[in-house]
Amino acid sequence: MNIVILDWSTMCCGDDLSPDIFGEYGDVTAYPLTAPHETISRIGDAEIVLCNKVLITREVMDRCPNLRYIGLFATGFNNVDVEYAAQKSITVCNAGQYSTNAVAQQVFAYILDYCSRIRDYDNDVKDGGWEKSPCFSYFPFPTAEMDGKTLSVVGFGSIGRRVAELGAAFGMKILVNSRTVPENCPYEFCDFDTAVKNADFLTFHCPLTDKTKGIVNANMLRIMKKSAVLINTSRGPVVNEADLAEALNNGTISAAYLDVLEKEPMASDTPMKSAKNCVITPHTAWAAYETRVRLLNIVSENIKCWLDNKPQNKVN
Repeated sequence: MNIVILDWSTMCCGDDLSPDIFGEYGDVTAYPLTAPHETISRIGDAEIVLCNKVLITREVMDRCPNLRYIGLFATGFNNVDVEYAAQKSITVCNAGQYSTNAVAQQVFAYILDYCSRIRDYDNDVKDGGWEKSPCFSYFPFPTAEMDGKTLSVVGFGSIGRRVAELGAAFGMKILVNSRTVPENCPYEFCDFDTAVKNADFLTFHCPLTDKTKGIVNANMLRIMKKSAVLINTSRGPVVNEADLAEALNNGTISAAYLDVLEKEPMASDTPMKSAKNCVITPHTAWAAYETRVRLLNIVSENIKCWLDNKPQNKVN
């Protein structure tokens, strides 16, 4: 059985992972990255294709008649025409819940960064600020405790639940908003506007849908506290970037931390690049080594289960 990996570089930091894990299922060919015009020729006569973000369209499936299985190095599957795959009896499997701990950890890296101002103090100390201080304790940058602050969590899947748990451990008040009311939720559930209005920290963990696209917009931002911080580690298009940049530049809200943008890699003309008090990380919340190892193992187990006629994590 021939297995083709189309964008192996999206899984690796240097050479810290190996595609050899898939060798037990067949002959593996791994490409670092694949441009759209290369997809069909690279898949060729392969039965199994593994990818992260490469588009697997109707045309690709029609031109690759041996294709029987598409495995995704991701939770999202919007890069695959899953309905057409089902028509052609091609199984598509994703890898859910692999990044829960890593993404939740990054959310609190953001919150701690904002509250404790570690970067600001480190830079100022190295610029000689402490050396010039007449006092032993030098604190020109105001800091804050997380205890007692309100953390509003939008989306209550595995990541949202973990974020809420960690926030509660820090003594934060937790508000939860999601599409459906979660069962046995130990935190206060509220409507979206209530979550937004009361948040000291507003963090998004919802899927990208027609309803959530652009949900962070001028109208929403206007009802936030001026002191509030917005965090997005879900999907870039959840945020209207022009509206958020204007809100930051005008002081409508205090700060934003973004791990995802509307266009990735980041477009040079995104207004977020120059917005005030905006911290951007390049879609790294999922990328801890342990997280990627877990993801690799899930993708491998998905193939094994499919070969055993017991597919798991099937999305079509």
